[in-house]
Amino acid sequence: MVHYYFFIVTEVSGAGNLVMNSYDTKSSKWTRLHNNLIDGEGKRNAYWQGYVDTKGTIHLSWVWRESPDVASNHDMAYTCSKDGGFTWESTTGAQYALPIQAATAEYAVRIPQNRELINQTSMAADDDGNPFIATYWRAEGSTIPQYKLIYYRKGAWQVRSFDFRKMPFSLSGQGTKEIPIARPQLMVKGKGDNVAVMLLFRDKERLSRASVLNLNKLTDEDYQLFDLNAESLGAWEPSYDTEMWRNKRRLSLFVQATDQKDGEGLLESGPSKVRVIEWVPSL
Repeated sequence: MVHYYFFIVTEVSGAGNLVMNSYDTKSSKWTRLHNNLIDGEGKRNAYWQGYVDTKGTIHLSWVWRESPDVASNHDMAYTCSKDGGFTWESTTGAQYALPIQAATAEYAVRIPQNRELINQTSMAADDDGNPFIATYWRAEGSTIPQYKLIYYRKGAWQVRSFDFRKMPFSLSGQGTKEIPIARPQLMVKGKGDNVAVMLLFRDKERLSRASVLNLNKLTDEDYQLFDLNAESLGAWEPSYDTEMWRNKRRLSLFVQATDQKDGEGLLESGPSKVRVIEWVPSL
């Protein structure tokens, strides 16, 4: 029996709740598990990302948004379910009384508003089931958002910042934004000190190509940056075959040059090729 999970944010950006459905392939039926899993209390909403690890644990993390303005994103919260989404708990194993609210959530990192924190990025888990989250924001006193890795290890949340970017930008306003960098996709392999991490991203500084940040071991100081293609992909956001990676550790990356006008503006653009980059990384 296989289950698929479907999360829905109700209401509007800045004021909504997270609803959860489950699909049972044996009965071919959807079931509403929670009408309100994460409660915005009419004041905010959770922009979430999730991952199901090899043990079947559902990992869920989210940022809060206080209004339709993307600048109001803040904090990174976390919960997980080990029984198919029926009950939810913290990293200590304490079970939540649902729905989860801002005052009761576990926070992996506290991040203030107006820090260029992006919403809805990606998650993964190592072979021991420890959660990893990829995102970006800017540190206090800096104007440059940097990619971050948030992860749970040895009983504590930790953050690693990859400070290779030089270009500042501001993330504010309503609607879909035209952003010089992509939301990162995250892949993790191994356990303990031998966990390897790979981020897929697009950055205007690197001519908007399909780029990779490769960290051979979580404990290594150094990491590698390289590109998988030569031409600009415009506003492309990385997307890959998750099951190909899970089962064969092989990357099948969907690639298409795209355009994005800030705030749902209109652009005239011709057709572009759709391709798949196949790659077997060494991690």
